[in-house]
Amino acid sequence: MTVRWGFIGAGYVASRAMAPAVHATPNASLYAVASRDQERSATLEPQVVHRSYQDLINDPMVDAVYISLTNAQHKEWVLAALNAGKHVLCEKPLAMNASEVGTMLDAATRNNRLLVEAVWTRWQPRMQRMAQIVKSGELGEVTGISSAFTFQGDLTNNYRLDPSLGGGALLDVGVYQAHLWLMLLNEDVSFSIESVERTMGDTGVDLTTRAQLQLNNSVTAHLVSSFDLPPQQHIEVTGTTATMRTGEGEAFTLWKQPSTLLIGETAEHFEADDAFALMVHGVSVAIEAGKPTIFPAASSLRAAEITDAISRFKN
Repeated sequence: MTVRWGFIGAGYVASRAMAPAVHATPNASLYAVASRDQERSATLEPQVVHRSYQDLINDPMVDAVYISLTNAQHKEWVLAALNAGKHVLCEKPLAMNASEVGTMLDAATRNNRLLVEAVWTRWQPRMQRMAQIVKSGELGEVTGISSAFTFQGDLTNNYRLDPSLGGGALLDVGVYQAHLWLMLLNEDVSFSIESVERTMGDTGVDLTTRAQLQLNNSVTAHLVSSFDLPPQQHIEVTGTTATMRTGEGEAFTLWKQPSTLLIGETAEHFEADDAFALMVHGVSVAIEAGKPTIFPAASSLRAAEITDAISRFKN
């Protein structure tokens, strides 16, 4: 089976990463694209360019919809696609908050369709290897997870600085770290917030969020998410017998570059891969099989509950 994909949105990730991934994946085809700019939609090389999002959703030839709009638009178009009988792969964060995620999951269940949050890092072989090592007990009992994802750039007129559109560093890059915890420990990880520090911008979004949590009552987790700090990405997992950390290659946005993983004194090497293509292939297989792969949809609810709790926390 070849899954016929329809894209809603033709922005940077859709055009640079997702469209090439679909074109390169044998069990997927880019059938249609709809965006605010039909000329830009055409540059993704679909078979059909639709004038509107609704036209794409109504197209009976579309099996699955990939949504890459602002965070505030996810709920509307995820629900529209699910209710039209389409499977959905939606950019992270899946929604503005856990309540919206719950509504989406209910719609997916009611329509018997898959809903997958496009946390493409979960398909990275190195990230999957990290989860395998933790669960094997090679590190002993995990006592701490420290991670950071920060970057700087010109975000003028970017939705990331607009709170009404779901802006802020926590929802943009913090969600990767929440999914990291779920992947390494367990998908329904328990958590409590111990401290949160924020630097707020003039527009009312968090430019930097630092948080410390207790996971499963025994693991101390440190998170740093920022649009304002010098660029850094790292993951370190501390156990009672060994420590594991990412080496060469970015910790989260690892894409088409070789990388290393350091476990104690041992280094493991990974060849360059395209995790977007791995995600497209995996989700297309799951659509054919009728069941999710890699992680359950309920994990997206837990990730949203974590980011909600961090954003609401008062020291």
